[in-house]
Amino acid sequence: MVQPVSPFEAGKPCRILHVFRAPVGGLFRHVVDLARLQAAAGHAVGIVCDANTGGARAEQALAELGPCLGLGVTRIPMRRNPHLSDLSVLRRVAARADAVEADVLHGHGAKGGVYARLAPVRAAGRPMIRAYTPHGGSYNYKPGTLLHRLYMSAEGVLARRTDVFLFESEYVAGRHRAYVGGRAGLARIVHNGIGEAEFAPLTPAADPFDLVYVGELREAKGLPVLLEALARLRAGGRSVRLLMVGSGPDEAVLQATADGLGLQGAVAFEPAQPIRPVLARGRIMVVPSFAESLPYVVLEAAAAAQPLVATNVGGIPEIFGAAAGDLVPARDAVALQHAIARVLDEAPEIRRARFQALSDSVRQRFSMERMGADVLSGYAAAFRARLAHKPAPGAGAPVAETA
Repeated sequence: MVQPVSPFEAGKPCRILHVFRAPVGGLFRHVVDLARLQAAAGHAVGIVCDANTGGARAEQALAELGPCLGLGVTRIPMRRNPHLSDLSVLRRVAARADAVEADVLHGHGAKGGVYARLAPVRAAGRPMIRAYTPHGGSYNYKPGTLLHRLYMSAEGVLARRTDVFLFESEYVAGRHRAYVGGRAGLARIVHNGIGEAEFAPLTPAADPFDLVYVGELREAKGLPVLLEALARLRAGGRSVRLLMVGSGPDEAVLQATADGLGLQGAVAFEPAQPIRPVLARGRIMVVPSFAESLPYVVLEAAAAAQPLVATNVGGIPEIFGAAAGDLVPARDAVALQHAIARVLDEAPEIRRARFQALSDSVRQRFSMERMGADVLSGYAAAFRARLAHKPAPGAGAPVAETA
């Protein structure tokens, strides 16, 4: 009887399906970058994602990615929260994996992780692996609450169906150890990476805003605290203006909050758009989040040497490295106010040197090419472990090795 071997050992291209819910934000960017890198390395790549989110921007991004997707794009209606319709989605993910003879099911985010790890794939004798990249999500959702404990219990069950964890930050890996417990099986820390073009200098726009925020418009991003800090700055005699770019469930509430703080004319709201032109329209990028994993907006702003004020949460200290002492406590409008004022008042040459040093540090530590290579290395290790341990087909039992 011929023993099965992994595509890496056979010298064949991998057939990789990335499974996630919403084609928006940093998670989507991560998948798009991985798909391009994996296709360039000769692998066949496909995407399975939600049919109802992302709008025209997602449609355009997926169309542009199309030439890299040898296994195509499959869009299925997916709910954000647990729902009976998840059973149908699991069957459809499994059917797609069987149809393309996937070697790797790589789930991203909480919902994508459920679908990739529970889909009842037949696998037909091939040594398929299941990879999981958390992007914060359920790990960060209201720790200490009953719902968070339920989510972490579910993650403990799903860990038994995970061949390799590809954590995007040391922070999320630590959350897994703290809240899920036990060993995460085979695990890698694979930091998000960015490309060389993102280090190009920005050309400042005429009449820039003093502050700019880019991201989802929701309370967990710390935006009420940012608005309070802005109001404090203006009450202290500074004519500071803020540009907020993005969309989200709390947009109307945030607009009402701004009006209630007397910020009419001091805050502009605009829909989501590419980040670099937005950065050029602001003097300082502000990231006031209550929780994060390893946010691309911080990497992108840091790479561009954009003056940056951010909170000390999640994997943001990993990005700042030696400069992590400049980060601000979350949920503290006064500390945020003072941090913004410090950057506004800093001598231009000192400010430029400080943020250029951060850019240089990010260039050394967050390479897109390294991210792609590390993910493929994680897949290869998972195949070796699976074939060595020979678990039941589709079981995805974790192994003790951690790298």
